Parts: sequence; structure tokens; C-alpha cells
Amino acid sequence: MRDIEIFLTLAEELHFGRTAHRLRITQSRVSHAIRKQERRIGAPLFTRTSRSVALTPIGVQLRDELRRGSQLIESAVARARAAAQGMSDVLTVGIMGALGHVVAPVLRSFTDAYPGVELVLREAHFADPFGPLRAGTVDIQLLWLPVEEPDITVGPTVLVEPVRLAVREGSESATRTTMSVEDLGDHTLCDIGTDAPGYWADELIPPRTPAGRPIPRGPRVHTFQEMLAAIAAGRAVALVQEHCVRYYARPGIVYVPLPDGPRCRWTFVWRTATETALIRAFAAVTGDFAAAGPTSSGVTAAGCVVHEA
Repeated sequence: MRDIEIFLTLAEELHFGRTAHRLRITQSRVSHAIRKQERRIGAPLFTRTSRSVALTPIGVQLRDELRRGSQLIESAVARARAAAQGMSDVLTVGIMGALGHVVAPVLRSFTDAYPGVELVLREAHFADPFGPLRAGTVDIQLLWLPVEEPDITVGPTVLVEPVRLAVREGSESATRTTMSVEDLGDHTLCDIGTDAPGYWADELIPPRTPAGRPIPRGPRVHTFQEMLAAIAAGRAVALVQEHCVRYYARPGIVYVPLPDGPRCRWTFVWRTATETALIRAFAAVTGDFAAAGPTSSGVTAAGCVVHEA
């Protein structure tokens, strides 16, 4: 399980040093674990150069399958631990990247109201936004709107934030103080693939500019770390939410304001068929939190959630 954790973390970070720091182990331990797994499988899982680390096709396949299995195992252990501690329930929430920090006040509101419930957070990725819900690895997921799936119930909006354009440092775009959505016609945006519904992906990867010019789509990425790597390499740009400025500051990446860009609205969603009293309780608490919030939009410097009326 530790070797699997090392592999999955490296598959996300694509950097041996950051993986070692995140797991609080040595970089040689990371390298040893990956070499051992590659010998066991009989093929390279990563391509390595002095400048970059990338998954091979076999590595991508292993990452996707191990991620699902790891989440199921961790959920089972969490539920067993909750039962041993006499807790009444466990609620598993899918969160993309740093949003667990951004919406922490919402999550605390729920745990304060229901201290007997263990709230388990699972990382989700934009390449397959509804997959964890439909696979049953999470009970609730935080996603940006619109969500127009017939089997999905949409809860209250808990965060509204502007977007920025993430570009390579040193590029002409990085010298701009602002950019416009029309400027996207002169750039190539990262592609998140076909597992995400087109209408949902189009919110942050628009197919055309306001004047009707096509916006090219370039390298396909599955995770936020893969997207940042593509941007730093100058292969593409991407629209990202405002919280990325604080939580994803990276060498080689500049976040340019986009005043006429869309406002990203985040909400919790769940499968209608598997709705429970606990899910309804979570929705009620988040609804109360949203209703009581301030009316301005964006994310404060402290990372707190703010709302739009």
C-alpha cells in the first residue's frame, strides 16, 4: 500500500522531490519504490529526463486503475474505524485539488453540526468529474456549474470566483496586466478529454471566442499537475480559478487576470438515486452557510469562502 501511495503521488506531482516532501520520505525511497514497481510490471511507468517526469501509457493505465482501488480500500478502512469509534456514519466528499482548503469553513460548519459523522475527503480530477460519484467512491462532490446530468442532484452554490489565464513565464502573454476572452483565439488551451461532458468542459475551455473565432485545443491533461506542466513547457495555456493564484504558485507559471472571463460557481452535487438523510443534512448545512455569507465574490487572501448574491 505504501508503494502504491508513492506511485499515485508521483503520478500527480510528476516530480520526485515534491513527492518525497509531500509523503515525508527521502527521494531515494521514491525512486526505489518506482523501480521496484517497474520491475514487477515489466515496463517503464514514467519517462524521466533532467527537466521533466511524465507517465508512460502503461503508467496512465495503472494510475487510473490503482486510484479507484485505493479509494475503495481507504473508504472501507475509514468506515471500519468509524464503526469502532462508535460514530454513526461516514460521509465521503470529492474535492478537486486545493479546494478542500478554500471551502474549509463549509466543511467545518458540517462537522460542528454533526460531530458524530466522519467527513472523509477524496481527491477528484476534472478529467472525469462524475466518475467517482457514479462509481460510488464518493457520496458528494464539489464541482463547478453548470451540472445538467439527469441522475445528479445539484446543491447550493458555496463559492463564486473569477478566472485567470495561466500562461508560461517569459511569454508575451505573461507581460500583460490583463487579457480578454477574445485573446484566447490566439492561444492553444489544454484539453481535458472526452470523459467530461462537453457543456461542462466548455465553461472553462470555451470552443470559440465571443467574436466566433475557434479556440484551439492542444495537449490532453488528466490532472491539474499535468496541466501546469504543459503550461510551463509552453505547450498550452488554461483558464483557471482565482484560488490557483494562492495555492498553485509555481516557477514558470503566471496567472493573468481576465476581467471579462466567466465567474466560476462551485456547488456540491450527488447521485439522486443514492441520496440519504446524511446527504440531505450536508446540503442543508451548506445551504445555510451560503445564505449567511457575504455578497461580494472571489476568494480572500486568507483562503476563506465568499459568495455572490
